[in-house]
Amino acid sequence: MSLVDSAMTREVLRDISKRPLDISGLDVHVTHGVIYLRGTLDKVRGYDEDLNIGEELHLLIKLLRQKSGIRDIVCEVELAGPSVIEQMSSQTKRVA
Repeated sequence: MSLVDSAMTREVLRDISKRPLDISGLDVHVTHGVIYLRGTLDKVRGYDEDLNIGEELHLLIKLLRQKSGIRDIVCEVELAGPSVIEQMSSQTKRVA
């Protein structure tokens, strides 16, 4: 890995760590200006229950695309947490 790629990888990891996301299962590296995100993403334990991991990932990708030197993002991330059906049933329980 070149010095530029390793510096960009550290910068991307620093930006990701500012979000309320558990990235312990996420592999992040940058090669020739392309960010590769692979693995599992979850919310930080004890953080707000209403946090939508999918929306956070979308915002994160949007922020990363704005960085200078980034040409593309390859996102092969699996979102952890409750399924859509489980989320809907928990919202129904709160309303009732």
